[in-house]
Amino acid sequence: MRKTVAGLVVLSLTLAGCSGWRDSRVNPGNWFGNSRAEARTETATPAQTNPLIPEETSIFRRGNKEEVYLGTPVDQITDLTIERTSSGAIVKATGQTLQQGAYDVRLTSDTEGEPVDGVLTLEMKALQPTNTPQGPERVRRATAGYFLSNQDLAKVRTIRVLGERNARSATR
Repeated sequence: MRKTVAGLVVLSLTLAGCSGWRDSRVNPGNWFGNSRAEARTETATPAQTNPLIPEETSIFRRGNKEEVYLGTPVDQITDLTIERTSSGAIVKATGQTLQQGAYDVRLTSDTEGEPVDGVLTLEMKALQPTNTPQGPERVRRATAGYFLSNQDLAKVRTIRVLGERNARSATR
């Protein structure tokens, strides 16, 4: 009986000593930590090109035209989580649109997924109709994901997701 009690006491003290592992930087669940909200400072400027001049110069060439995404930024970013996978990470952002009915939600990057000074900046955009009612918050919620491979993740220290009025970032 004494050996059993002594073994249980030693086992419980050992288990209690492991609680520091949860908050350490070695734990992969803590690599990006919690996201925090911040005010958006920069504004997007439209491209300085003439829309009346066609991009292609030949009428005989029918190359693969890129799809033009006409999404507009969502109003606010409400949540940002980074979920680790075996081959990288998934950036999952939740945003709030101004009106209900938004669809084709995407996280887009102006730098084609390349970080600038260790900061990967993504913008959450959606195709948003203008003729729908505002509706409650739960129907205006939109979620999008963006995959980063381990090679891309090695160059990133901070992931920042931009909305129309705010931005959220998570730091490693």
